[in-house]
Amino acid sequence: MTIDTPWPAGLPIGDGWEETAGTTDVIFPYDGTLVAKAPLGTPEQARRAVEEALAAAPAMAVLPSHARRAALTHAHDALKDRREEFERLLVHETGKPLIDCRVEVARTLVTLATAAEEVARLHGETVPLDLLPSGEGLVGFWTRRPIGVVVGITGFNYPLLLAAHKIAPAIAAGCPVIVKPAPATPLATLWLVHLLRSAAALPPAAVQLVTGDADVGRTLVEDRRIGAVSFTGSATAGHAIARGAAPTKVLLELGSNAALVVAADADLEAAADAVVRGGYYASGQACISVQRVLVEESVREPFVSLLADRVKGVTVGDPRLPGTRVAPLIDEAATARVLDWIAASGATAVIGGSRDGRAIAPTVLDGVADGAAAWDEEIFGPVVCVRSVPGLDAAFATVNTSRYGLHAAVFTRSLATAFAAIERIEAGGVVVNEVPGFRADNMPYGGVKDSGIGREGPRFAIEEFTVTRMAIIRP
Repeated sequence: MTIDTPWPAGLPIGDGWEETAGTTDVIFPYDGTLVAKAPLGTPEQARRAVEEALAAAPAMAVLPSHARRAALTHAHDALKDRREEFERLLVHETGKPLIDCRVEVARTLVTLATAAEEVARLHGETVPLDLLPSGEGLVGFWTRRPIGVVVGITGFNYPLLLAAHKIAPAIAAGCPVIVKPAPATPLATLWLVHLLRSAAALPPAAVQLVTGDADVGRTLVEDRRIGAVSFTGSATAGHAIARGAAPTKVLLELGSNAALVVAADADLEAAADAVVRGGYYASGQACISVQRVLVEESVREPFVSLLADRVKGVTVGDPRLPGTRVAPLIDEAATARVLDWIAASGATAVIGGSRDGRAIAPTVLDGVADGAAAWDEEIFGPVVCVRSVPGLDAAFATVNTSRYGLHAAVFTRSLATAFAAIERIEAGGVVVNEVPGFRADNMPYGGVKDSGIGREGPRFAIEEFTVTRMAIIRP
């Protein structure tokens, strides 16, 4: 099916919408049908967007707090009024199950509302300068100032939410923002940008969007006049962006191969439920979905049995149906890669491991070894790998051997074990008795090691998108 896009044709550049010479097909992953033809940008249009953003920066920097808050509130309310349409659009352009798209829209609303609230909390402090005798009689205070133009580059899996986490804090901080969505999933982001540009409180060029290939991305991030680049995607792409953008400030959210530790004293049924809930949502295409499960040896057999029984109940099929939990991945290339990783893992498939129509059946692999991509890298598909360990020391050490460190989880009845996990696991977030995929959009979110640098969540991203300016006065 094709949809009629409820926003102007072309790309939102400068004060209007600019036509593009080319288009790209947005395909419904479930059946390969055309959803829409999206505008395809060029490096020249990316350069124009940068120029327009730079021209808008002075006005954005002095835009009153009430105007920035009003723009975000306007976008929140407009999205809320059209939430079901956004949900349907997300299902078609991402192929994610409807339940996950509903969660994405709900979280986007929270992100916009929280960013609007944080506008009122953007302030500085006084500083006692007379700690040195030379400072006697001086008055000192610092404020936060916009860092300049922000470039936000997003992944395909949560296009609306990821864009909101770039755009909303930038607006709250007083920064013009240019967003580049993933080529496969630009539609919901285009609509969000349209809603924001419809807010009378903002200069139109304060929020722009450019689509296109890697050359478009390089044009944006390698311009030395940019204040900050915020990227969500693969580690390989993120490292390349960081090198190309240097010395511009770069914030990177680069995914993971999230681990879940099952202690011998855990509620095994709750842990098995969590692995299913956390391993297969969004068809496994989430950077903090459960991928590695480390089970103490003494409870391995009953846990794996419980897990296999629960996986049998995961519904695979049409993502438009409310009961579907796993659907086809974003494209055939992603599907082929995941199946290749399963085949190369050398592990036993407890359940799944093959196609179910265009989708991959929910899979549990037992005994994946170090060195296998299915264990070492981010698989980004409906695959969970289980390994037994002799004890918690070995479990925590195994979690930390990964080059990634975004979120990890531990299931236990012991407060001592919970605090040991929080203390010893090297990750941006440690979750106790819940899935590692839990994220409240107002909390600091980000990773360590190859999972990235910097933190998202409106309050924390606003800090990233501002710089302190110290004022020193001798009356």
